[in-house]
Amino acid sequence: MTVMQIILESMYFLVPAYFANMAPVLAQKARLLKQLDYPLDHKLKQRGKRLMGDHKTYRGLFIGVITGIFLAFVQQSLLNVSWFNSISVIDYSRPVLLGTLMGLGAMIGDAVASYFKRMLGIKPGDKWIPFDQLDFVAGALIFVAPLYYALFSWQFLFTALLASFMLHVTVNHLAFYLKIRKEKW
Repeated sequence: MTVMQIILESMYFLVPAYFANMAPVLAQKARLLKQLDYPLDHKLKQRGKRLMGDHKTYRGLFIGVITGIFLAFVQQSLLNVSWFNSISVIDYSRPVLLGTLMGLGAMIGDAVASYFKRMLGIKPGDKWIPFDQLDFVAGALIFVAPLYYALFSWQFLFTALLASFMLHVTVNHLAFYLKIRKEKW
């Protein structure tokens, strides 16, 4: 198996998590589901600091999970296309479960990193490399591991993390310059 094949397979596997991670920002910009725009931490504090802050909301959690499910269904439908079939490492027979785990894992991974960021006194939007780039990927991989642990060779995991880091930086810079995001990171 070539390095390029491993990169494509790992990145394609993580597509629901990638889009789940982006969806809350787009939903907030579009002002979708404003009724769910309430902080996950319920504005609670620890040592005088918010647990996660106003940026981690029920809207983001819900949109992230729904997006993960939608993309898993898209991946399932693309299995009939030979190129997508060649980079699919699973059969996508359970898209609701896969999408839920990927979306929820991505959102929880991001929220956990946000908690540690707040406790360390790092402001929202400030750099926290590499955690800002990998928290959602780690969360998604942890959540799907009970179902797909056989996939997780060290090459697959290393490639997934490295490629995700580079993709995240590129996409966020692009979103910053397109004025979709306020921060590059």
